[in-house]
Amino acid sequence: MRWNLSPDDLPTAWFNVAPHLPAPLEPPLHPGTREPLGPEDLAPLFPVALIAQEVSAEPTIEIPGPVLDVLRLWRPTPLVRATRLEEALGTPARIYFKDESVSPAGSHKPNTAVPQAYYNKAEGVERLTTETGAGQWGSALAFASSLFGLECMVYMVRASYEQKPYRRMLMETWGARVLPSPVDDATHPGSLGSAISDAVRDAAGREDSHYSLGSVLNHVLLHQTIIGLEAKQQLELAGERLPDVVIGSCGGGSNLGGISLPFVPDAGVRLVAVEPESCPTLTAGRFDYDFGDTAGLTPLLPMYTLGHDFVPPPIHAGGLRYHGDSPIISSLVKAGRMEAIAYPQSKVFEAGVQFARTQGTVPAPETAHAIRAAIDEALAAKEQGEERVILFNYSGHGLLDLSAYDDYLHDRLMD
Repeated sequence: MRWNLSPDDLPTAWFNVAPHLPAPLEPPLHPGTREPLGPEDLAPLFPVALIAQEVSAEPTIEIPGPVLDVLRLWRPTPLVRATRLEEALGTPARIYFKDESVSPAGSHKPNTAVPQAYYNKAEGVERLTTETGAGQWGSALAFASSLFGLECMVYMVRASYEQKPYRRMLMETWGARVLPSPVDDATHPGSLGSAISDAVRDAAGREDSHYSLGSVLNHVLLHQTIIGLEAKQQLELAGERLPDVVIGSCGGGSNLGGISLPFVPDAGVRLVAVEPESCPTLTAGRFDYDFGDTAGLTPLLPMYTLGHDFVPPPIHAGGLRYHGDSPIISSLVKAGRMEAIAYPQSKVFEAGVQFARTQGTVPAPETAHAIRAAIDEALAAKEQGEERVILFNYSGHGLLDLSAYDDYLHDRLMD
C-alpha cells in the first residue's frame, strides 16, 4: 500500500499555477506609497531569481541541478494508502497521503528552503533571516543554510519557543541562531506577523543579509508543487485516474498549495483548505489588501486576512497561527475553486490520535487538521454509500510536538 518513485522520476520543473488561476492576481503594493511594487523594491530582501519567479507566467520553471541534487536526499517521497484507517472507519473511500515527514527536517518545508538558500548563495548573500511558528520552517531553513554555507537567524514565535524547545535545539544543531519573538516584549506570546517584522527589520538593516519566507509568497508555493507533481505520478501507479478531493492544512498556504495546485486544471477535483477555528482567515476573514507582518514593513498583499495586528491564541499548531493567507490560495477560495473549513483543536487532536493508533505514525498538529478533514470526507462517503478517492498531504511528523498530545490526552487542551 505504498508507492515509491525512483530518484530518476523526480520532477525536473516546478508547476506554475498562474496561467490556470480563475483571474490574474492583483499586484502587491509598496507599504509606503501603496503603488504596485517593482523588482527594485524587492531587491533588498530577495535574490533576482526569486523575484522573477514571483511574477512569472511561464507554465513551468526548471529546477536547478544543485537543488535537485539536494532534494534527492529524500525525494521522491512515498504515497501511502491508509488502509488501516479506512478499515477503522468502515468507509468505502480510498484514503491516500503524501508522506512529507521523511525529509531531514521532518516536514514539507525543505522543498522551498533548499532552492531559496541556493538562489541566495548564488547571488553572494552570506546570511538569511526568517521567522518560524512551530519551528518546522526554521528547521528547514537552518538545514538548507548549513548545506550552502549561509548564516541563519531565526525569530521564533515566543509561544512556540516555549512549547517546543526541541525544535529550537534542532535549528541550533544545524548552526542557526534562534531568538523568541517579539524581541522587544518578553510578555507577548508572539505571532507569525510580529516574527516576520523582526526578521524583515533585521535583514533590511544589513548589506550581507536577505530575508527568507516559508509560506504565502508565489515562489514558495511554486517550489512546493513538487509534492503534487509526484502524487499525480504515484496515483497513476496505484490505479487511480484522479482523486475526488485533495486536502491540506492551511496557515499561509505552502503545503496546501504544494499538494493541490497541480490539480487546479483538473475541473472534477475538489480542493479543500483546513484551518484552525482560532485563526480562521479563509472562513471568517475579509478579502483585502493587508500587510504580511504586524509592524507594516512588508508589501501589502491581496488576501484573506484577520488584520495584520491580529494575535491568535497560542494553539499547538503554531504553523497555522497566521493572520493572512497566500494570494494564490485566497484567489482560489474567492473564486470558488477551493473550499475552506475550520476545526477546533480538540477535534483535530482526536483525529491525530486516531491516525496514530491505526497507521502508527504521530502527525504534527498542523497535519492533523488535514487528517480531520480526510476522516470526515471518508465518513461522508460511508454515509452516502459511495466510493471516494481522498488525497491529503501528511505535511510533517509530530515527534517534536508530543507536549501537545500530552495536553490532549490529559484533558489540558483548550479550544
